[in-house]
Amino acid sequence: MSLQVHQLSYSPLTAHAFNADRSKVAVSPNTNEINIYARSGDGWVLEHTLAEHDKLVTGIDWAPNTNRIVSCSQDRNAYVWSLSDDQRAWKPTLVLLRLNRSATAVRWSPNEDKFAVASSARTISVCSFEEDNDWWVAKHIKRPLRSTVNSIDWHPNNVLLAAGCADFHARVFSAYIKGVDTKPPPSVWGERLPFGTVCGEFPTPSSGWVHGVAFSPSGDALAFVGHDASLTIVYPSAPDAPPYAVHKICLPSLPYVTLMFLTETSLVAAGHDCQPIVFEGDWQNGWKLTRSLDTAGAAASKPKPPPPPPKAAGLSGGSSGGVGRLNNEAFARFRAADSRGTSSTPAAGGEASPASLGAVAGASIADDGELHTTCQNTITCVRAYSGAPGNVQAVSTSGMDGRLCVFDATKGTTAVAPILRGVSSLQK
Repeated sequence: MSLQVHQLSYSPLTAHAFNADRSKVAVSPNTNEINIYARSGDGWVLEHTLAEHDKLVTGIDWAPNTNRIVSCSQDRNAYVWSLSDDQRAWKPTLVLLRLNRSATAVRWSPNEDKFAVASSARTISVCSFEEDNDWWVAKHIKRPLRSTVNSIDWHPNNVLLAAGCADFHARVFSAYIKGVDTKPPPSVWGERLPFGTVCGEFPTPSSGWVHGVAFSPSGDALAFVGHDASLTIVYPSAPDAPPYAVHKICLPSLPYVTLMFLTETSLVAAGHDCQPIVFEGDWQNGWKLTRSLDTAGAAASKPKPPPPPPKAAGLSGGSSGGVGRLNNEAFARFRAADSRGTSSTPAAGGEASPASLGAVAGASIADDGELHTTCQNTITCVRAYSGAPGNVQAVSTSGMDGRLCVFDATKGTTAVAPILRGVSSLQK
């Protein structure tokens, strides 16, 4: 498939999630709102705006089978959104997470019968639905978490949960809930798994915050990326036993913040280098960087993406332009400097330049300030777009430039030397 680039916002996209058939996408434009876009031809039309949260939305996930959306926010709450019978409105259900700090990430479990919410309260809330009381109940995983939990990922067995933390460790916990889960078969992570059991704990090579974690399709390997520009892949052997292998790659580049497995022997990571990078390997032969899903220098030959899509006809709700100081030029200038690192705002009706979208000075930048990558700022989220688990064919990304991009995971460039700013070797 060909590369897709959609400029959904001129502000950062903090999270995105597609529905099952990829005809709709939910994104948060760095506000307390969630925008749901419907595909229209080659573009998107704003269809719904969900505005129950009071503060910045930090995580979104869309269950493909039940068609429910779960969101979390800095307001310390989560909402489960269900589409009404007439398909015209999304109904929110408040989930009390019992947190005293902001939520940072949320994920549905593979069976979609529970979800987990990471937080800055050194706590993971695992939420399940109680039919008798008609509400969502949260159970807490706290120990041995010692700092903000940045990311989470579910094991395919619907019980184990991986967490990446700012205390420099990635951990695997049991999120088994009696009455919801069936007993999972024995695995390399353990056999008896009561709720909260620590099944594995692994540090980053140089004490970097763990930004992203991911299980392999089989669940027998765990990968995570750290702020020390490292990628670590762990192959556990048995409970309370040393792992079969731990492969650590220390990169001479900017850190990655998100990752996911494409197959059992390949994964894609992305972050501050503004492009998705593919690594390949196995537990016996180790892992290495093989290609980028982007093409170095492609930005110079690509037309600019169209401006953010319009609202659908008859759309109600959502935010409107402010009045007074919230809408004057001086306030807009400071707001742009704070959110995107810019010193000016685009003219009314004009298009934002790459610099105004937050393009950072460095190698591979064109004369007009355009980065020689499709994404013009940090990629904060990468998700499977097409294919099956264990055989992902395309991935979608969103990030600080407001762009939603779809890359073909089967293609890419092997010219990784210029991509990594002239450095062609890895430090292992």
